[in-house]
Amino acid sequence: MGKTETIKKRAIYVYLPSIGQKERWEEHARKQGTSTSKFVIEHVENSLMRVDDSSYKSRGDLWMQVKELEEQLDKMAKEKRVLEIAMERLDEELRRYRAQPFLEEGFVGIRRYQRDLVEVLREGRMVSSDKILSRLRINISEQEAVKAVSKQLENLEGYGLIRSSPKGWKWVE
Repeated sequence: MGKTETIKKRAIYVYLPSIGQKERWEEHARKQGTSTSKFVIEHVENSLMRVDDSSYKSRGDLWMQVKELEEQLDKMAKEKRVLEIAMERLDEELRRYRAQPFLEEGFVGIRRYQRDLVEVLREGRMVSSDKILSRLRINISEQEAVKAVSKQLENLEGYGLIRSSPKGWKWVE
C-alpha cells in the first residue's frame, strides 16, 4: 500500500455547519500552536476518553488543577515563612532565658549549660568561637547570647573540661 492510499484510509472529512465555526476552530488551533487536524484530534480524543474513562482529565482540567495546586503552594509557603519567623523569635527568647543565669553577677543556684554547646565541644576537634556561635545558631548581634556562651566557655575552662588556644576551644579528654 502506497503513502497516498494510507493517507486516504486515515482521512475523515468533516463538514462544519458554518464557515464561522471552521474559522473558530482554526483560530483555537493557531493559539495552541498546532494544526487544525491535531487540534480536532485532541479534542475528539478528550471527549472519547471522558466517555471511556471517568478518571481521565483533559488538558484544561489538568491546567486548572495545576493552578489550584500552585495557589495552595503559595499559601503554604507564606504560612511556612510565618512559622519560621515565629520559631526564630522563640529561639531568641529561649536563648535569652538560658543566658540569664550566666549574665547575672550575683546568681545563686544551679546553672544549666547548653547541651548543644557541650556536644559541639565534645566532638573532639578544635572549634573556633565563630563556629560555636554558628552551630548554636546565635547571631553575633545577639550580645547577651554571645556573652552567655563566652561565660559558659570560661566556666568550662575553669572546671578543666575544655582548653582554649588561639585557634579556638577543645574538649579535654
